[in-house]
Amino acid sequence: MDLEEHVESTEVLYDGVIVKLERQQVRLPNGDQAAREIVRHSGAVGVLALTDDNKMILERQWRAPIAAATLEIPAGKLDSRDADDVEHAVIRELNEEIRYQPGQLKRITGFYSSVGFSDEYMTLFLATDLTPVTTKLPRDQGENLELLTVTKDQAQAMIASGEINDAKTITAIYYWLLQK
Repeated sequence: MDLEEHVESTEVLYDGVIVKLERQQVRLPNGDQAAREIVRHSGAVGVLALTDDNKMILERQWRAPIAAATLEIPAGKLDSRDADDVEHAVIRELNEEIRYQPGQLKRITGFYSSVGFSDEYMTLFLATDLTPVTTKLPRDQGENLELLTVTKDQAQAMIASGEINDAKTITAIYYWLLQK
């Protein structure tokens, strides 16, 4: 079965700092026309950062789209400083957000965060052997973070209670739980 849609036209509706919004007119496999609204994103990284005593570092921060504070792993978007190097983005984000550098860095997986409307691709990493940074990079403007560490049992309970409801963080925790 042919599922491919063919783009007939694209209109940029918004081009911002973090995202670009496009409207496409597409021709469906059966010949019908349809409209698609797509959020374009530069890509992102997320990091399961584990302390030497096997606790996960989480950040509590305000998220305007849901008008609530969330608990999340360190994460951020790729930008011009990274030159499309996801490992550079991981090291930069860990410095900016939790003030650690990893001794060991391992790619866990990659995934599209919401394929129904966005092309954002996130690469998830495991960072261990953390040491404090010697030179702190500035945090993003307006970024206010509260850091905390949790055990595997605490993290699992926080998912069950709904205290953790961020997809990248849940993915990282389930990966961590599966490790021996």
